[in-house]
Amino acid sequence: QVQLVESGGGLVQAGDSLRLSCAVSGRTFSRYAMGWFRQAPGREREFVAAVTRGGGSTTYADSVQGRFTISRDNAKNSVYLQMNSLQPEDTAVYYCAADLWGTGTMKMSDYDVWGQGTQVTVSS
Repeated sequence: QVQLVESGGGLVQAGDSLRLSCAVSGRTFSRYAMGWFRQAPGREREFVAAVTRGGGSTTYADSVQGRFTISRDNAKNSVYLQMNSLQPEDTAVYYCAADLWGTGTMKMSDYDVWGQGTQVTVSS
């Protein structure tokens, strides 16, 4: 059974950086594409970034392109989201998700397993 546990959220000021981590249980992590999504209060969950199984290809939402970087370490069964130049509009609960069968897309419905989320709050 695949389980995801996010960490690294917190309260920061605008312009600061944070690095989120997602630890994934299971022996076949390298077979999963991984993604990050976020949900702000009163809004729908939205795509942030995705990375393919081997880490060779990444995709970003326009709103975070150039500020956020997704990466993975298959030896550590982990995926990361480095967030720079954070803005108040980045405030949300951030979720890690695993696409067990596909290549990692922007669609929530393509992801099979989700973490519990970690809160990121950016003050102005």
